[in-house]
Parts: sequence; C-alpha cells; structure tokens
Amino acid sequence: MSGKLVAYFSATGVTAKVAKNLAQAIGADLFEIVPKTGYTEADLDWRDPNSRSSLEMKDPASRPEIAGRVEDMARYGQVFVGFPIWWYVAPTIINTFLESYDLSGKTVIPFATSGSSGMGQTNLRLQPSCPASALREGKVFKVNASREELAAWARG
Repeated sequence: MSGKLVAYFSATGVTAKVAKNLAQAIGADLFEIVPKTGYTEADLDWRDPNSRSSLEMKDPASRPEIAGRVEDMARYGQVFVGFPIWWYVAPTIINTFLESYDLSGKTVIPFATSGSSGMGQTNLRLQPSCPASALREGKVFKVNASREELAAWARG
C-alpha cells in the first residue's frame, strides 16, 4: 500500500494541468474524476443561483455521480485529490469520490486551483467523507506551478 495516486476533477482544464504535473513530479498514477453527466458552461455559471454548480454547492448533501472507478484502490497509500475551489470549498463531486472507496489508513492530500480564494473550509467539508484517513492540509496552486514546487509540497 505504498503507491501514490493523483485523482482530480477539472471543470475547465486548469486543475487537470496541475494534476498531470504533480503526478509526473512524484511518480504517481493519474485518475480523472469524470462526472456521469458533464458540466456545461451554463452549469458552471456561479453568478446564476439556479445553475447546476450553484445548486450542488448550496446542498452539502449533494453527491454528483461519477463515471468510472479507480481500479485496485487498495494499492495506494497516498491519495492526492485535486479540484477547483467552488464557493471556498471542494465541489461536492469530491465527496462522492472519497465516499466511493474504503480509504481507511490512507493519507488523503487535497490540492486545488483557484483564481482568487484559498482552501477555505475544504478539510472541514471533506473529513466526514474520509473519516478513517489521515487528511492532510491542502494547498491552492496556480496553473503554472512547476513540477519542482509540486514535488516539494508533496513531500510535506
């Protein structure tokens, strides 16, 4: 159980770039968290209180479905989970991902991308979804974060 996994959700491609660089920098496997129903531009309009993303984020119990699964999650001891910051926390699809596996004894390490905000209350919202894991404090990265910066952070 010493393997490393970088799992990420990327609505617009920004988080995907950081996740791919992180996986290469630390020699981790890569898994994209793909929503069963993709997000349209209208779904992601945070200015519209009735957009899909707004409605999901207003409901902490929201769990958007995911297409696909990580094969053999048991082989990973560290699970890096990447996402864009939505409303100062992780999108609820990240809770769906975490709740889909037995992460007991694993270290879960969140990382995010954001235009302007920090991690906010991300860990507070994620902890109930991985209660038997060591949830490390996360960090927000810019899209142009270097592999060296990502590797140094991952070493903790």
